[in-house]
Amino acid sequence: MDVPQFTEEQRRRILCIGDSYQRLTGRPLVSAEGDRVAALWSAPLAIVAHGTEADPIFYFGNRMALTLFEMAFDAFTRLPSRFSAEQLVREERARLLERVTRDGIIEDYAGVRISRTGRRFRISNASVWNLADADGTAVGQAAAFAEWVYVA
Repeated sequence: MDVPQFTEEQRRRILCIGDSYQRLTGRPLVSAEGDRVAALWSAPLAIVAHGTEADPIFYFGNRMALTLFEMAFDAFTRLPSRFSAEQLVREERARLLERVTRDGIIEDYAGVRISRTGRRFRISNASVWNLADADGTAVGQAAAFAEWVYVA
């Protein structure tokens, strides 16, 4: 899966994912050398981000995330992020996002997610953080994880 032809607005929003992570942790999410958007896209961990809508919509999923969720970029970026979890665990997901809103970042999240075809996978040691632009305005939340296992 090649890097999509992102618009300048999409590139700006995608760069905010890495910038926000670095501001919160002091560590880069991906290599700072070269094209950081391409590095986020091709990272060996799943990276997703949603905006601040009342029912937040994903605006980014990298190649690894799209593989796990079994979706194309265009379809994924129309998906309300709550649909990444099964209905029974959406309340747990809501509590997680409240905790992230309060604390800025958590780096120990674990939970079950579901792909487009219904395939379930458990993620662990996920980082979930608030996204803010250069002015400090909240623009969404992101998650990254490199550990998952498919579950029945």
